[in-house]
Amino acid sequence: MTAEHTYWKAPLGKALDASISLPGSKSLTNRELVLSAIAMAPSTLISPLKSRDTLLMIQALEGLGTKFEWQGEDLLVIPSELIGPAKVDCGLAGTVMRFLPPLAALAKGETQFDGDLGARKRPMKTTIDSLRELGVNVESETNSLPLSVHGNGFVRGGELEIDASKSSQFVSGLLLVAARFQEGLTLKHNGNELPSAPHIEMTLAVLRNRGVKAKRIDERTWRVEPGLVSGGTVIIEPDLSNAGPFLAAVLVAGGNLRIKNWPANTTQVGDEFRQILPQMGAEVELKDGDLVVSGGGSISGIDIDLSIGGELAPVIAALAALADSPSRITGIAHLRGHETDRLFALCTEINRIGGNATELPDGIEIQPGTLHGAQWQSYEDHRMATAGAVIGLRVKGIEIENIQTTQKTMPDFVALWETMLGIE
Repeated sequence: MTAEHTYWKAPLGKALDASISLPGSKSLTNRELVLSAIAMAPSTLISPLKSRDTLLMIQALEGLGTKFEWQGEDLLVIPSELIGPAKVDCGLAGTVMRFLPPLAALAKGETQFDGDLGARKRPMKTTIDSLRELGVNVESETNSLPLSVHGNGFVRGGELEIDASKSSQFVSGLLLVAARFQEGLTLKHNGNELPSAPHIEMTLAVLRNRGVKAKRIDERTWRVEPGLVSGGTVIIEPDLSNAGPFLAAVLVAGGNLRIKNWPANTTQVGDEFRQILPQMGAEVELKDGDLVVSGGGSISGIDIDLSIGGELAPVIAALAALADSPSRITGIAHLRGHETDRLFALCTEINRIGGNATELPDGIEIQPGTLHGAQWQSYEDHRMATAGAVIGLRVKGIEIENIQTTQKTMPDFVALWETMLGIE
């Protein structure tokens, strides 16, 4: 880890009695930004997320000709002809590096993609191979970033088989722009596993909301018909995955927390917290449009398959490290290809503070341990940083390296955390 990063002293928790509002969903914001760029009319996004990942998406689309105008907390997106040459900084954003190469195939000219050093380690072969099979000229020496897409403004589409075992984003990236393919796209996953399948359902839902005919044929096959993408006004839901650390805080510290404007129906995988947290000791209720969570400070271990939403695993692992019984979290082998190898990182940091975590082929096993204060490394990973904050509510002396990495999806994490805890 770099020496220039400061360490944030994670505050200890006390019984909560708080109400907070979460920023918009990163997953929905970046999907709607892509659709707005290929729509037939302007779009207004209501309360989209402003974070590193979404601002990188906006910057990339601007480079290809899309125009943006902030109107307070809302964003007007004016589509235009997609034209290169352009350079895309992906940062560490999987949605940028997997969603934009298919869009760049519809642009005229070259689009170059690169990102942070860690981004060059993230799987990209499926995106590269799929575009080449669709007749797109893609240059890459490593089957990863950096890469270049040479678009001619036209993709025939048709039928395509890919292996999306390492990320459902490979599926979503193609489906999002497939309505602009001459023949649309019938896409089939031919790999063994399909992680985070609810994110594909989210993609289909946002497409249908824009007037696109999009459907799941079976668990491994999807179809998007060619056609126009509508503009209009789109409300961005709060980010339910980012709710995880705050919901977990109730289990750790006890008390009550109300998260405002929790949607009754949603495609966000973070909604699974409503079913998961009661298994670990919380009481959860959807009341008057808000999610109300209460806990007594006691945490039960859990045996759970999180293949539907591996992004939930870090906060569940943090709770498991504090639980009074063993936990086993499986179905998350794909987390080795996220911002960092999250399985390695979680085991390393939990063991560093006196815990007992073992890496499994597809997950983590955690036994109760006697935890102590220590420096908690973030690995440039926002979910590692927030997992450390959860543990720091109970374990004195947890110091988190580079808490600023939370700006990737939640720029105001520290302020929200301190507000929840009543710290002025």
